[in-house]
Amino acid sequence: MTFNDNARVGGNTARRRGAGVAVAGGGIAGIGAIAVLLLSLFTGQDFSSVLGPIASGGGGQETAIDNCQTGADANANDDCRLAAASLNIDQYWAGNIQGYRQPQLVIVDGSTSTQCGTASNATGPFYCPPEESVYVDPTFFALLRERFDATAGPLAQLYVLAHEYGHHVQNLSGIMDTYPDNGTGPDSNGVRTELQADCLAGSWVAHAGEQKDENGVPFLQTPTEAQVRDAINAAQAVGDDHIQKESGVPVNPESWTHGSSEQRQRWFMKGYQSGYQACDTFGVSGDQL
Repeated sequence: MTFNDNARVGGNTARRRGAGVAVAGGGIAGIGAIAVLLLSLFTGQDFSSVLGPIASGGGGQETAIDNCQTGADANANDDCRLAAASLNIDQYWAGNIQGYRQPQLVIVDGSTSTQCGTASNATGPFYCPPEESVYVDPTFFALLRERFDATAGPLAQLYVLAHEYGHHVQNLSGIMDTYPDNGTGPDSNGVRTELQADCLAGSWVAHAGEQKDENGVPFLQTPTEAQVRDAINAAQAVGDDHIQKESGVPVNPESWTHGSSEQRQRWFMKGYQSGYQACDTFGVSGDQL
């Protein structure tokens, strides 16, 4: 997804926290390492110890995202792209959800501690409900591009970000309290929660070209079919069954926390085609998920 070069994105409130770059044993190599990263991200468990020692700056000092003023900056830089997209996503949900308040977006540089555990490229992007914060280490996308079966292009990155913002919408609307964690499995609340976040992300993608900066310039150009396919590719790559296959683990639906590749793609497209009103994953039977 491409930002309009002259769009103003300097009003974002994203912050950078931490220092250095997280590496395992001097450098991550091989598809097995990526499988571990994805298992960490999409099963809710930390498998980073499998990668070996993690070297990072850590720390909790926060700084502003520098050199992020225009859409051209966002097109050129992953950090700025995520920060700029937060303006768009916040504007979209503020116009559709009563009482919406923006979460804090934290761009992780290396690793940092949170109330929900350590944030790094080994744990992947996540939303921390008690903080109402989204944590993303952009080097995670580079790892996906280089070593895993996902293109992780600009729209795929923003799909992941919008998915985490979908969790924020669920938190604000009481869905997380109404449907708490009840374990794993294809019909679990966890899978329904994650598929709904995919659907909410799809809804935003469909309308992303409508949000405008303070001068009335759209932040983003309408996504192309190729860009939407890139986002669908990302959804496919992070299906529980695909991750298990790539990791050499038998496919076991009873261990699922996010849903299959087919489900993640289908619910993303449901939101993209029908809007967030169609995203009631808790109102359908298990065979309709």
